[in-house]
Amino acid sequence: MTNLERPELEPMLEPAPAALTIKEDVVGTGVEAPVGGTVKVHYLGVDYETGEEFDSSWGRGEPIEFPLDRLIRGWQEGIPGMKVGGRRTLICPPVYAYGEAGGGHRLSGRTLVFVIDLLGVR
Repeated sequence: MTNLERPELEPMLEPAPAALTIKEDVVGTGVEAPVGGTVKVHYLGVDYETGEEFDSSWGRGEPIEFPLDRLIRGWQEGIPGMKVGGRRTLICPPVYAYGEAGGGHRLSGRTLVFVIDLLGVR
């Protein structure tokens, strides 16, 4: 487990990146997340341009567990190699998130920012 607090994000001032951007905020010391593994995380998701929060396990008051292969491409590529106890910020352009505009998801066409605290892997 980690004792990181709910993240606060500063507004993004630069144009949104075209590629997946991974920022190591806190390097964990625990087990490394494998490709295709199941991860237990606390996370915050915001829209890159507006800064509007669209989802957060912090807001629900409890972490959540996901198999990586069922998540967006940005998480599938951005979490493996991360160690338990760490925090990463992933900036996911549409191709790494919910696809281009008109893709059928309310967040299609949006660049998304996720702050992810890795609490466990299996």
